[in-house]
Amino acid sequence: MELKQAIVIRTDLEMGKGKMCAQAAHASISAYKKCPPKIRDEWERSGMKKIVLKVNSESGLMKCFQECVRAGIPSSLIHDAGLTQIPSGSPTCFGAGPADSEAVDRILGELKLL
Repeated sequence: MELKQAIVIRTDLEMGKGKMCAQAAHASISAYKKCPPKIRDEWERSGMKKIVLKVNSESGLMKCFQECVRAGIPSSLIHDAGLTQIPSGSPTCFGAGPADSEAVDRILGELKLL
């Protein structure tokens, strides 16, 4: 089984590049920690493949996140602390997996790369 992680970021918030990178890092680590140790170890050995995708609304982000959760893909939704560019509590992105690449693609395969 090929594993990958997907990070889905909202573009409608118009975050700066550094802010987006920080939010993506939060999502990656948080989703990773929800995975079983066997999956984490296998993903690390195989090069930690990941993709970063975009959605243009909060509703789009939530729809994709909920579909990943329903499919059993370990996922973590990130809410901003509100210390810089974004209002406190705003959902900015989510991480999904690492999980089976085909399962991730079934849900998120229509999204464009960031």
